[in-house]
Amino acid sequence: MDDIVKQALARWPNVPHCTGWLLLDARGHWRLRDEADQAQGAQGTPIRHEALIGFINRNYEHDAQGQWFFQNGPQRVYVELEYTPWVVRLASADGGALTLTDQTGRPFEPAAVYVDEHGAVLFAQAGEAASDTADGTADAAANAYASVALLHDHDLDCFTEHATLDEDGERGTFHWRAGTALPLQSIARADVPVRFAFVRSPEQAEKAAG
Repeated sequence: MDDIVKQALARWPNVPHCTGWLLLDARGHWRLRDEADQAQGAQGTPIRHEALIGFINRNYEHDAQGQWFFQNGPQRVYVELEYTPWVVRLASADGGALTLTDQTGRPFEPAAVYVDEHGAVLFAQAGEAASDTADGTADAAANAYASVALLHDHDLDCFTEHATLDEDGERGTFHWRAGTALPLQSIARADVPVRFAFVRSPEQAEKAAG
């Protein structure tokens, strides 16, 4: 988080947050949504200003409920997610090694790979092992994976070039790095937010809460 943002939070700690005005689309673009966009359920207008994009990227975080937000000075701007809180690009670096980079420009190191019912590919980063609650059930907040990212659809061909199907044609493997093969796992799109403990629409969650 930028120092100027921390200073603003310290000076004005109780500024009301807002929802519905900012969206991250499935290609990793930030979009501004005015009142008309929100009323129509539209994605909004892509942000093109590089300095503003950088500012959002540096101050993008999540709260304890799994709601992602952009800390705009003293105000928390909750983000609507078209799919996941991260979107990654897959590319071959020098020497042919694969790289994954999220929408903020940081490297993303996958520990698991999933394919949903629409053919979208998702990568998960390793996190702390899930713990058990007092009643013996798994603690969803302490997920085995720290975060999940959607692969940009323009990179599906690159993904396919480095994936193989088993003989049964149903299971497969993604060859990430030399000696590292990640099994392809199936997941339903509707299950992704619960599985990875994030809220896709803070706006709807706020309305549901009353």
